[in-house]
Amino acid sequence: MTRACRALVTGLAVFAMAPASARAEADLSLVCERAAVEAAAGSGVPVSVLKAISLTETGRERGGEVRPWPWTVNMEGKGVWFDSREAALAYVYEHYKRGARSFDVGCFQINYKWHHENFASIEEMFDPSANARYAAAFLTSLHAESGDWETAAGAFHSRTPEYADRYKAKFAEYRARFAEEDGRPLVVTPPLLAVAAAETSAGGGIGGNAAIGARVNTYPLLQGGGQPALGSLFPTGNGGGVGLFGRGGAG
Repeated sequence: MTRACRALVTGLAVFAMAPASARAEADLSLVCERAAVEAAAGSGVPVSVLKAISLTETGRERGGEVRPWPWTVNMEGKGVWFDSREAALAYVYEHYKRGARSFDVGCFQINYKWHHENFASIEEMFDPSANARYAAAFLTSLHAESGDWETAAGAFHSRTPEYADRYKAKFAEYRARFAEEDGRPLVVTPPLLAVAAAETSAGGGIGGNAAIGARVNTYPLLQGGGQPALGSLFPTGNGGGVGLFGRGGAG
């Protein structure tokens, strides 16, 4: 056996022996990326654009690397990452019942207040494929206004120039990471929800303890001027901790 083969076998053995929860978490970090590839293949939006937006919207630092996270919720300015779809849904329903309507969900942080009528349910808004397809369609319409993907990305976040410009800077940084993928054939790897199902449920079903498995940060929604926009997570103040536009916020 060659040295390279031995290294590969050793690596596979280590992965196989890793706890199921660790493997599930690693798989979950791929869900939004696969959704981005699927949406890019169906819409013509560059895959680098979609991956960069998902990472900007939901980036979570795990093991020193920022990765997108499918069960992300921004509830009226409070951003939370959940370890399971069930816990995320329970959290959203709890606040929905008290009257909350301005919240963002899923891989691309689709805002319920402005866009819920385009989905059959909140559950569908969380679905990685549906979430990504809608984001791609919305980005396509924004791109038609300017002919520039970076400008479209800024408008995806906010129509207020101050907020859009800050968002575009982080978007451009992340897009550069994926730029070379735009020239490659897109390989769609369905089904996305089969990957998501590999997660270890951190909470009960709908109506259970939504706080279990949550990772909370304090970066509020910036959505200027009442303009319909998807919104994102961004740190308050002029200093302090690093937000989701930085190294991934609180883990």
